This record gives sequence, structure tokens and C-alpha cells, in this order.
Amino acid sequence: MRDAYMKSDPAFIDWKAGQTLDPAERWADWHSIVTAATSRGVEVRRARIVSTPVSEYIRFEYDVTDGLNIAAGEDVRWLSRRSATDLVLPGNDFWLFDSSLVLVNHFDGEGENMEVELTEDPELAKLCESAFEAVWKRATPHTHFELA
Repeated sequence: MRDAYMKSDPAFIDWKAGQTLDPAERWADWHSIVTAATSRGVEVRRARIVSTPVSEYIRFEYDVTDGLNIAAGEDVRWLSRRSATDLVLPGNDFWLFDSSLVLVNHFDGEGENMEVELTEDPELAKLCESAFEAVWKRATPHTHFELA
């Protein structure tokens, strides 16, 4: 849900410098894990809530999505922050696994990763699932999302 993450990421720095990236090679571990999961029939959905016009970092994410996320079998959707105003969303990015395990990502003000929190709190899982489904229903599939 942030407009910039880890600007110190070497891949982002290389992308900004105009270097060609092979996302599946650059993030080989992630690509392999997601590919293995989706080939077993696991559904992996990623929703990105972004300000428009998009930040430089979101443009980078958009550029690598086909070669990394889509290629690994993820379903990715985008939602303009303007279209999320009336949605109740958690204050932090999260991953929800099997409707019960929540991985919460905590970032500092510059978008650098500070810590990861794992919880099986059923109320938090329910909140995250409800928020994600509301975003997913409203969001645009990657292939149809246009960068502003």
C-alpha cells in the first residue's frame, strides 16, 4: 500500500540507471517458490494500492510485474488510491495465508523494511481478508491497468 519501498534495493537502482533486468533471474528464489505453489494449484493474488500518477518506484514495480509475478503464476491487480478512499484497510502491508496466518510488513518512513510480524490472531486475519477482498473486487487486472 506504499508508493515506495526499499529505494536502496539494488534492482531498483539498476532499473533507474536503465539496466535491463530479468526479474525471474534477479528474484530467482521468489519466482521458484511462487511457481511451485501455483503449479500445485495454490492461488496467489497480489493487490497493489497506488497513488496516481504513480511514483517512480511503482513504475519500477509495474515494469517487473510481467516477468516476475505474472510469469510465476500470480494474479495481480492494481487499485488507484483515489478508488480506495471508502475502504477500511489495515495500516500496514500484509500477506494472508489460508485465511488464518497474517504476515505483517513494517517499514520505516523511507520504505525500508524494519521487521516482519507473524500472527494467527483470528480477528486480524478476518479484517485483512475482508479488506483484501474489497480491494480485489474493485481493482483492475494488471493487463488492463494503465500507468498515469
